[in-house]
Formats: sequence, structure tokens, C-alpha cells
Amino acid sequence: MKLAHCSNRRGLRLAEWLIEQGIGETRWLLVEGDKALAARLVWPGELTAGTVVTAQLVSKAKGARRGLARIETAAFAGREVLVDHLPPEVTEGAQLDLVITRAALAERGRYKLAQAQIGSEAAPATAQGRIVPRFPQGLWEDLWHAASAASIGFDGGEILLSATPAMTVIDIDGAAPPRTLALAAIPAIAQALRWFDLGGNIAIDFPTLPAKADRRAVDTALEAALADWPHERTAMNGFGLVQLVARLDGPSLLHRFATARVGLCARLALRQAEGAQGTGRILLLTVHPALKPKLRAEWLDELARRTGREVRLETNPALALETPNAQIISA
Repeated sequence: MKLAHCSNRRGLRLAEWLIEQGIGETRWLLVEGDKALAARLVWPGELTAGTVVTAQLVSKAKGARRGLARIETAAFAGREVLVDHLPPEVTEGAQLDLVITRAALAERGRYKLAQAQIGSEAAPATAQGRIVPRFPQGLWEDLWHAASAASIGFDGGEILLSATPAMTVIDIDGAAPPRTLALAAIPAIAQALRWFDLGGNIAIDFPTLPAKADRRAVDTALEAALADWPHERTAMNGFGLVQLVARLDGPSLLHRFATARVGLCARLALRQAEGAQGTGRILLLTVHPALKPKLRAEWLDELARRTGREVRLETNPALALETPNAQIISA
């Protein structure tokens, strides 16, 4: 987590992480009053950053500092990870205690293994959360749909985001004069970085600003907006490009939508169904046909257990992937 609890000078809590233990996923949301500041999403079985495992080094080129290890810890047995910063004396077949530094990443056309380093202590948590039955109304929905659309609007324009194998690209669209548009986009950019849990290489394509004073103004405003978001940043070049580099420890929401949209939508359907209100004895969940294979039997059983109702699943091709329908009926 990049953010922890926030307090004002009097020690009063301003923001805290709330946790929903959903069916098929655990959701983290940093909430301050009626606003969502940041989010994180974890799916069961994922090898997350900070996890400690034991493994056997199965390959390492002579003189290399990186190798491939196979995990032996029961919960993740058989999975392979890349190990960085190996001491020269470590050879193939060695038993290693490892700390995961970055979760595996699925990308279009390839799969990146999780990364690890030698260590026997879990990374300290930078955020603690409070488990709640449900996030405040609408906060997760707004964030989720913004990530699904890969865009956030602001007064006079919108930012458009694209997750590529090399980096996340943020483009700015609007009709205002370039300096005005660039400055107006900065709060939305800051929001997207935190909402979508972005990390790694991030390129921001601002409108071209020929005047150095205008570029400095944008750099200053961006620095202020990202003051509490750990990163490194280049100054804007003459073409309006700014590059950010931040710690990447797992897939962002944008990467998940790029590689597993149907799975995300299936989990959203379960969340919506779990929150359905009514007095009938049957929970009817209607989804796009593409979601049905993703709704595992054990997930539907868990939905029935949580709601105390019989669950019926139907499909309707007229529904969008992102708009399931859940209702309580009598029969």
C-alpha cells in the first residue's frame, strides 16, 4: 500500500483504509469522509508483494545475479519466481528464503513471473485496514467504472489512460487553451494514480507548451499534487511529456481491466448480488452470457450462504458486461 492512515495536527483521523472481503476478491478503499482517495484489489491465491516463501533455485547463469526459483511453500508450491540480487556463491539447487517484491503480471501476449529477493521477514505493512460489511454507498462503484472506462473527467476535459506492456500512458483531451487544460487536468491525474493503484513507468502527455514559464507552472502544480505519492519525476519536455516512475508491486486496476475484464465483471456481479435488497426467498442474478463461465460454483454457493437465499443464475445478451442485474423474487 502506498498510503496509510492520515491524521491532522490534532491527531484526529482523516482517512482510513476500509476492507471488503468480497466473493472472489478482497477490496481495499482509502476513505476520507464521503470521498474515496485510493484503492487496492487482491484476488485469492495471488502471490502478493511482501509474502515470505521458501524455494529452490532451479536455474542461474554463470556470473548472473538473477535466477529462477520454484516455490516449495505449500500454499504456492510449484510456482516459479524470478530472484534478483543473488549472491555470487548461491548455486543451482540451493534452498532459499524469499520475500516477494512484485506480484506476477498478466499482459497482452505474455505473462511476467513474480519477482523476489532473498529474505526471511515479511515486508512491513504501510497501511492497516478496518474490515467492513460494505463500503459507503457509491464509492467503489464510481472508482470501478472509472477504471473500466479508463478515463476521468474534469472541468473542460478528461484524461484517458492506457495500460501497455511498457508503461501506463495518460493522455489529456479538452478544448481549453493548452496551459489552462494542462493545469486543470492535474487533480484528475493525481486521482487516477491513487484510485487505480498505478505504479511502474507512467507517461503523461500534456498539451505542448512552448513557453518555459508555462511548463514550469505545470511542473510545480504536479509536484504539489503528488507530494504524498512516492515517485520520481522528470520535468516537462518541450513536447509536453512528463515521465513518472513509482514502485510497482502488482497489477493495477487498469492492468486487470486490460487482461481480465470478464473476471472483474463477474466479481462485480457477485458484489451487486450480495447487496441486493428485498423480502423474497430467491436471489435472481442475471448477467451477460460471457460472465456465466466465470461464476464458479463455489462462489455461487458462498453467495447463497451470505445472503441466506437460493441463488438462480440467468443470462441475457442484452446486458453489458459491466451492468449485471440482481433482484430478490418470491418464486
